[in-house]
Amino acid sequence: MITNNSVSLLSILDNDFYKFTMQYAVVKLFPGAQARYQFINRGGHAFPEGFAENLRRTVDSMSGLRLSNEEKEFLRKNCPYLDPTYLDFLQGYRYDPSEVTIEQSGADLSVSVSGYWYRTILWEVPLLFLISEWYYRLIDQPPVSDDEIVAINKDKFEKYNDLGVTVADFGTRRRYSYHVQQKVIESLSRFGGKSFVGTSNVHFAMLHNTRPIGTHAHEWFMFHAARYGFKMANTMSLEHWVDVYRGDLGIALSDTYTTDVFFAQFDKKFSKLFDGVRHDSGDPIEFAEKTIAHYKGLGINPLYKTIIFSDSLNYEKVAVIAEYCKNKIGVSFGIGTNLTNDVGVKPMNIVMKLIEAKPENMEWEPTVKLSDEKGKYTGEPRMIELAKAILGIQE
Repeated sequence: MITNNSVSLLSILDNDFYKFTMQYAVVKLFPGAQARYQFINRGGHAFPEGFAENLRRTVDSMSGLRLSNEEKEFLRKNCPYLDPTYLDFLQGYRYDPSEVTIEQSGADLSVSVSGYWYRTILWEVPLLFLISEWYYRLIDQPPVSDDEIVAINKDKFEKYNDLGVTVADFGTRRRYSYHVQQKVIESLSRFGGKSFVGTSNVHFAMLHNTRPIGTHAHEWFMFHAARYGFKMANTMSLEHWVDVYRGDLGIALSDTYTTDVFFAQFDKKFSKLFDGVRHDSGDPIEFAEKTIAHYKGLGINPLYKTIIFSDSLNYEKVAVIAEYCKNKIGVSFGIGTNLTNDVGVKPMNIVMKLIEAKPENMEWEPTVKLSDEKGKYTGEPRMIELAKAILGIQE
């Protein structure tokens, strides 16, 4: 156990599952690639004096984390597509705090990560939840009581069960605290019924005997753009995913370079191979319409495919989406902040993104993300404009 003034890290598996699935693919395909990440304070949060020093101490202490034999056995049994050599690698992996730079100027916080991609890929999620946990601790905003947390989530999942939908916890990165997420997963394991199907957090999946859920994130596609160019990014990302996982982990993220560009490249081969797609930005009903039309246009029955919706969801949004998609296409929902930070405080709006990539034997290349919501664009303005021009994205 690693503890710093009530902000704790108990396990190297306290991370989103897709970080490990991507790490496995990076180790196999791009062991010489390097990456740089940057913290983005979308919410304009003001960080209190001494914040950077507290965060630094916790980050430095993470070098002591290691995969236990019990955790390794959990991965072996539940994730057979992760081969034994990767599990051995992960057991030998240690966080290197020198890869993380943390600076504070007044109320502004700067956090960046740089190093080999196969190593640095695990930093993003822990850094975000540590920033969140320290923020609430240092500004002295306590959550509601444990009993209220249980009651809130019991009520939510009674409604989700009545809707007949499946829901997973995707809330690690912007959770209020480890303790709150623990109480949430504990509550869902008790009261979630058929609706609760798992969590993106591998540590809590192990503790509560549920499924770790996830495939890949935007950075997978962003790196492929740096390596192969914007036009080939989606295609090569999907090809490599299939090469590594051979049909497992078959949900494709659709909006790194807009959904329209993605579907133009998500041909019949990929549309049949992948189980479905994940929605992460833009209007969900419009996305559902496009997805259904895409499958029908290829002669594929949409009812055999699934959309995972995961963009800022709550019960009201889920109900609208579920009603629209009923008897049209399979759906499931990944809910984040509304589960792990619905505790009486204003949730933080923070992200950490891949900003540069250096494929092996190549130069550093700036990376961009062009989601369906323009406010979520990330990257240098000149690279954003270049990507839009190359991909024919009109506004």
